[in-house]
Amino acid sequence: MRYPASKLPQVGTTIFSQMSQLAAEHQAVNLSQGFPDFDGPQALRERVGWHIAQGANQYAPMSGMPQLRQAISAKTARCYGAKVCAEQEVTVTCGATEALFAAISAVVSSGDEVIMFDPSYDSYEPAIVLNGGKAVRLPLLGPDFCIDWAALAGAINPRTRMVIVNTPHNPTGTVLSADDLNRLAALVRDTDILLLGDEVYEHIVFDGQPHQSLLRHPELAERAFVVSSFGKTFHTTGWKIGYCIAPAPLTAELRKVHQYLTFSISTLMQLALADYLNDDPNHDQQLPAFYQQKRDLFNQLLTGSRLRFTPCAGTYFQVVDYSEISDLADVEFSHWLTTHAGVAAIPLSPFSAAPVDTRLIRLCFAKNSETLTQAAELLCKI
Repeated sequence: MRYPASKLPQVGTTIFSQMSQLAAEHQAVNLSQGFPDFDGPQALRERVGWHIAQGANQYAPMSGMPQLRQAISAKTARCYGAKVCAEQEVTVTCGATEALFAAISAVVSSGDEVIMFDPSYDSYEPAIVLNGGKAVRLPLLGPDFCIDWAALAGAINPRTRMVIVNTPHNPTGTVLSADDLNRLAALVRDTDILLLGDEVYEHIVFDGQPHQSLLRHPELAERAFVVSSFGKTFHTTGWKIGYCIAPAPLTAELRKVHQYLTFSISTLMQLALADYLNDDPNHDQQLPAFYQQKRDLFNQLLTGSRLRFTPCAGTYFQVVDYSEISDLADVEFSHWLTTHAGVAAIPLSPFSAAPVDTRLIRLCFAKNSETLTQAAELLCKI
């Protein structure tokens, strides 16, 4: 029998899975994959048990439990001053990754081009390719990983269907400014180009900066899918619950895809999240200080190392330059760091399509102080 050719011949196991497996094999401190080693709020977890006991154990509506969609709508108004219709513009998804895939699948067709910025999260391009589109990957400008606005203007053409923007940015930890949103609006104005905003770290922005969501900018919001993640906000990545906000016509198309990907999401967890959002609406406002304390602690602990870095502006990832330690390429160095130094990290080059010769790795500081201290001690010994 002859099996069909792969639709994704360049895709293998993700670098996240590879490094986490290597960390487990060598009992290394895992600062690679982006998940906390602490639990979500106790009150939130207790509501899950309560809803199990109350019998919330059957299918949820395809678009999400009304209580949760209403809570998302209220949060969006509170955080960004944007009024969104819970019924027609909010969809609960199986994590942010499903929302990203559903949004791309809903609007990208054969021959369409989707512009994205490298280094970029690894789920974007496979979704584009599977839908017959072409990923146009523009490198961010170093050392600050800024958008090259001239390159973006030059890449836009009649085949451009979508531009993907990720802020706060994974893996670099940079954030877009209000001026960036205005420049983006100027470029897509008078076009039919859609936007996909990957904003899963929306509440993890530091040094007093506000998160510049596409939802803050009415001109951008009217053409945007905006994706977020409860896993990042409530330290519950294993729950895999995210959501997408989009204008009603775009939401209607996204739901056509969503209903055949997952149909509906855990009823009891949705209800627990709705309860917690209503009972503790200030949780997300406390996250910047919570994670900035971890960033600052980790950076302070690393001052005795030979790693060089600029404190990240958002996310719970710190990019560091190891060029004073080794001339190895970043993938090889990450393997060496795991197997010989006992700390697992993520190299940056797999986030880019073109070969990138950097000496940069990403370290996750969404960890307990004990974990960060142990990792820093090992890194300072190199």
